[in-house]
Amino acid sequence: MERKAWILLAVACVAAATVAAGAAPAVRFDRNIKVGIVDTYSGPPAVFGNDALNGFRLALQEINRDGVHGARIEFVTRDERFSPEIGLSMARELVLQERVDVLVGTINSATALAISAFAREQRVPFIVWISKSEAITGARGHRYVFSTTENTAMAGKALAEALARRGYTRFWLAAEDYEYGHAVTNSFWRFMKRVKPEAELVNQTWWRTGEPDLVPYLTQIMQARPQPQAVFFGTGGAGMANVLRTMQVIGFAQRLPSAIHTAIDVTVLRPLGTAAPEGVFGTTDYLFYYPDTPANRKFVQDFQAAYRDPPGFPAFHGYITAHFIAEAFRRARSLDRERFVDALEGLRVQTPVGEVEMRACDHQAMLPLFFGATRRDPRFPFLVAGDLVTIPGRDVMPTCDDIRRARERAR
Repeated sequence: MERKAWILLAVACVAAATVAAGAAPAVRFDRNIKVGIVDTYSGPPAVFGNDALNGFRLALQEINRDGVHGARIEFVTRDERFSPEIGLSMARELVLQERVDVLVGTINSATALAISAFAREQRVPFIVWISKSEAITGARGHRYVFSTTENTAMAGKALAEALARRGYTRFWLAAEDYEYGHAVTNSFWRFMKRVKPEAELVNQTWWRTGEPDLVPYLTQIMQARPQPQAVFFGTGGAGMANVLRTMQVIGFAQRLPSAIHTAIDVTVLRPLGTAAPEGVFGTTDYLFYYPDTPANRKFVQDFQAAYRDPPGFPAFHGYITAHFIAEAFRRARSLDRERFVDALEGLRVQTPVGEVEMRACDHQAMLPLFFGATRRDPRFPFLVAGDLVTIPGRDVMPTCDDIRRARERAR
């Protein structure tokens, strides 16, 4: 009787294993996964595009060792030269001629929004890895666009709350006249008025993208009466580097507390060396020296072994974008774009800053932000950030109801 019971148990186990195998049969893709990247690879902004691409390449070295259901991830790139018109043309070429499975990019928020509209029309997944306008996954978001970078809503709220805690009430807004400049500046002031209703806007200054001489603009702010207690700069990339360089030349930061999103990032500070000012407040979602965890140390070590320089936030975004793509295709078990989109919604991946979730309601990665101020450090020939504070992504992201209302208003 006991022997019969053992035989029945063995048969049951074999049957269960057979059912389990039948429920999830092995999948093998019949071709490689093709990613089309549109970004800036010429001119001053290329430092960001190349950093992101290097992070993406590093991740693919890891992913392609075992592959994704028997397939490798391959990619092709296009240089949009920081032009939305060229970027849209390049995206069309990649989708209609190269037949890519997924589009990725960009630095320029205006380019991202143009490609996003095209991706929606073509029903092609588009993952934004640097462009930060909150409209991308907010008011103009849709099923086919995702973001693996923080956005201006998150940055604006984090900086507004940080400066409000320091007691500042009189502000000057100084910004570059382009999509990102308007988005991050509007976000900062919107949230500042929420956390500190008595906040006063002394004045605002705007300059055209690529303006080489910022001395007159910053001198005007320094000489203004009444003086602002703090200045928020809405600029990024090469424009921000120019702001920081000008601040150092005329002693601006010693006179007026200033804040710029990503002013503490190594991609910005390393090229400036000692020509950047100390004491500028900034936020970013990645720093190569913080948090000091095994995962981040390994990422930095691997990146420097491959590319010599430490990774900046674009490299981090490129790296996690590749892993989101790989994990979504593993989860989808198919090269079908609709199943890929479904798999990417709500997906969580391990990253150098911990687990990051792709929020399902808006397709926005839930990334932490790090707040600090620029300072010199004897370990490095460039400025880094000090007095760092970690801000969880959930604390600065718009709610899903906020996203829904923003999209309804935009219809």
